[in-house]
Amino acid sequence: MASTTVAASVLFQIGTGRRLRVMTPRVPVSHRLRSTTIMSSSESYDRANAVKQFDESKVGVKGLVDSGITTIPPFFVHPPETLSDLKPETRTGSGSEIIPVIDLSGADSGGNRRSDVVDEIRRAASTFGFFQIVNHGVPLEVLDRTMASMKGFHEQPTEIKARVYRRDIETGVSYMSNVDLYHSKAASWRDTIQIRLGPKLADLDEIPEICRNEVIEWDREIKQLGERLMGLLCEGLGVEDGRLKDMTCLEGRVVVGHYYPCCPQPDLTVGLAYHTDPGVLTVVQQDHVGGLQVKYGGGWLDVKPIPGALVINIGDLLQIISNEEYKSAEHRVLANASHEPRVSIAVFCSPGNRDDVYGPLPELISPEKPAIYRQFTLTDFMTRFFKKELDCKSLTNYYKL
Repeated sequence: MASTTVAASVLFQIGTGRRLRVMTPRVPVSHRLRSTTIMSSSESYDRANAVKQFDESKVGVKGLVDSGITTIPPFFVHPPETLSDLKPETRTGSGSEIIPVIDLSGADSGGNRRSDVVDEIRRAASTFGFFQIVNHGVPLEVLDRTMASMKGFHEQPTEIKARVYRRDIETGVSYMSNVDLYHSKAASWRDTIQIRLGPKLADLDEIPEICRNEVIEWDREIKQLGERLMGLLCEGLGVEDGRLKDMTCLEGRVVVGHYYPCCPQPDLTVGLAYHTDPGVLTVVQQDHVGGLQVKYGGGWLDVKPIPGALVINIGDLLQIISNEEYKSAEHRVLANASHEPRVSIAVFCSPGNRDDVYGPLPELISPEKPAIYRQFTLTDFMTRFFKKELDCKSLTNYYKL
């Protein structure tokens, strides 16, 4: 890897029926990156090779933006059926008015206040599958530090980020562009760093120094908040408040830091394709830029950022465990048309024991409401998730009886 900045080194310029030129970079680059080209005509364009070259360059989407790109490479262009659904008329409502915002203050004091919060969470989890929480107990300064550190990681020189650019997570840390890059219909306009928090924390030396302390602090807060939320969700189901905790549903934790640079053609791609999350619960911190949308009632609702709030969404596994009392919701992120980057941080909570068998809780099964799903191991469940594209609810459908 060259010692000079690579993030601004390669300009992928889409041509028509010709081999693309790599424009003169603004800074010196390695010979390998200087020779990178992408075929773009319908006759000669080799998508698989273009994707491979992009991945091996390790510049990420931010590197393309830094290079001065004005048109996106063809493999980022989504099919017409996806693009037509991005038009404003397909969206309904304004998320800040419709996606519930739940105040957690007083929820731990018991009595009527806790009952009210349990009821609000139950209704949100059983309808939207999404809600925002305020007065959640995570200090604002922790939110700010974590967000700044994740943004700082992505805005480092490419050669520094490239040290952890990989598609496996054996060390517990991986930075990449698009986890499903090689088998999706089209790539999405974002880069991601992923860090394993539990059951075993990633190797400390592998966690980038720029966000190491902040990630550890964030995990400490999320474990406490996650336990509170899972207790409230259990009460909403009418089961013991420690039921999900006893099933190790908080032990498997992964944090991802998404970076969505400004997209020169936001009407041709997305920031994150529509999908549902596979685990039990996801805790999301988004910055002020916005772009997160939830599928509801045949349209898409904007989840507008609220200062200090956290977004909570139900995962596929909790939909199954609750025997569909709670619903996981399809969601997506639009390509960023803003001149400033969008940053979000998500912690995915899943069981820590992948060999255990999961399915609907016995307490929620009755002659009136039999089990909707069969049992399975978490290993099988997660393997199937990562073998498919991030674009549908086929995972839960696969396990239906």
